[in-house]
Amino acid sequence: KSPFVTSGIRIGTPAITTRGLKESDMESIVALIDEVIVNFDNETKLEAIADKVNNMMQHRPLFS
Repeated sequence: KSPFVTSGIRIGTPAITTRGLKESDMESIVALIDEVIVNFDNETKLEAIADKVNNMMQHRPLFS
């Protein structure tokens, strides 16, 4: 579809590669996004997902 049609989630790869993440990490990111969408109303699950994200990013500074 055209980029002007809102039909999904767009994730900029520069934001991912700047932090040193690779293609294989994208699969984990997609799984986490899916978990958030499925559990959007479950605060306990969202906190657990936030912990997973923090663990994944712990050794990948925003600016390196």
